[in-house]
Amino acid sequence: MEVGAAAFERCLPRLRERLRRAAFLGLDMEFTGLHSTFPQNNKPSLFDSPAEWYLKARRSVQRFTVSQFGLAIFSNENSNNIQFLSHYGFDYNKFLKDGIPYMNELQEKSLSQDLLAGSWKVCSVLDRDRMKKAVDEVTCWIAAAEEEETMILQDLSGIQMFEVQLVLRQALQNVWTQPLGDREVMVKKVSPQHRQLLENSSHDSCQKELILMSARGFTNLFQALVKAKKPLVGHNMLMDLLHLHDKFYKPLPESYEEFKRNIHSLFPVLIDTKTVTKSVWKKYPFPRVSNLLEVYEVLCSSDLNPTDPTCPVIVLASDCSRYAEKTPHEAGYDAFLCGSVLLKVAHLLLCKSTGVTAEADPSFSEYLSALVKYLNKVHVIQGGVSSINFSGVDASCRRPPLLVVHVRGWRGLNERHIYQELKGLCQFDVKRLSENQFILLSSKFKHARLALRDYKDHPNLQISLYRHWRHSPHVNCLLQVSSIVALWSLFAFVLGGAPCHSV
Repeated sequence: MEVGAAAFERCLPRLRERLRRAAFLGLDMEFTGLHSTFPQNNKPSLFDSPAEWYLKARRSVQRFTVSQFGLAIFSNENSNNIQFLSHYGFDYNKFLKDGIPYMNELQEKSLSQDLLAGSWKVCSVLDRDRMKKAVDEVTCWIAAAEEEETMILQDLSGIQMFEVQLVLRQALQNVWTQPLGDREVMVKKVSPQHRQLLENSSHDSCQKELILMSARGFTNLFQALVKAKKPLVGHNMLMDLLHLHDKFYKPLPESYEEFKRNIHSLFPVLIDTKTVTKSVWKKYPFPRVSNLLEVYEVLCSSDLNPTDPTCPVIVLASDCSRYAEKTPHEAGYDAFLCGSVLLKVAHLLLCKSTGVTAEADPSFSEYLSALVKYLNKVHVIQGGVSSINFSGVDASCRRPPLLVVHVRGWRGLNERHIYQELKGLCQFDVKRLSENQFILLSSKFKHARLALRDYKDHPNLQISLYRHWRHSPHVNCLLQVSSIVALWSLFAFVLGGAPCHSV
């Protein structure tokens, strides 16, 4: 089912009911950007601690917004039956015209205060221009209109109806407004006394609670997700969680640990299929894959479980079958793939752990028991740890050794130059150590071996293993200071110990 702003409020009760009955939820989101290039060096790095990685990601999340939200609802009655919500065939015109609004708790509090104060300001420059045009149009009409006469404002797509009404009512004291569907507003000329009576009636579409409900938009569904407390499944879902927190809950806190606590409180059970499949791929001889769709295709291969009749077959609900051929990187389809991969790999783990073919049609709770070691461990792309543990302490990961680059006869080199020089051979993150030295760190041991082999005798860049006591600037500085102190102490001792001669 595809839902935009025009149909969202109408579909919300049905979506809430499906969430309540769900066994688990597949999630994927698309954003207007991932990592900002300002300030410099804001991209995550293998050198980053979890807290440093979080602060960089936090700055980026604050600069971008959510453009697609895909939700796959796996039914509680039968884990192999699926329905999903998505924005398929996405384009930016659709995003701007029919995008569902949202707000976090801080924005909702600000809106509530504005409503109580009787003031309303439109933030968007584009919307301000359209609102001014609407006010000018009504002002010209009302000068010649009779009392109780009406007009229709049309072509209001992309603007929330309550915004149009609040702006008109604030600008003109002798008008009344009423929405007609999702893109038109009826304007009536009334006396101030009649308007006061209408404002106090129960039929006013601009009552505070109704406005807040409309302005919350997609946040209403987010709140239903939180209330449902269902296992939430994603693939490389860390950025999804950052945006969920920032856009629909609260602005991201400065504290990394507070962010972890908040997410765990909102979603007690998280499953990242990247974390799961990365571990499974190391244990079993599967072919190499590069994306979520290829993971799904391998897991669906008849060669994987040729004699297991219980391996789950993912069946689309009838109203979703037309999406079966969609491509990855559309949020709805990726959400579907996340849930499907989870069922397939959980079934594999369950069979391997029991040593025999699982009973027919295992329950989701049985699958969850096979995944217990992976729960709440969310994969980190390009960070100092391989995953973030939202229910405990982050575990350290085994990394290749640090390498050090000694630059000779090549002036003006910086981290970017070193990266460009090496990227044809292997991938490293680079950090300056001193004027003529740089540290290299890779996520792959073979890259470290290649760099040591190919640059051992390079005329300008000599790469060797990093030794802390030999290469650390702090240690070198300490040794230099210690040497100077020792030298002066020796000099003072020699002078102080010389014999005195008297005449």
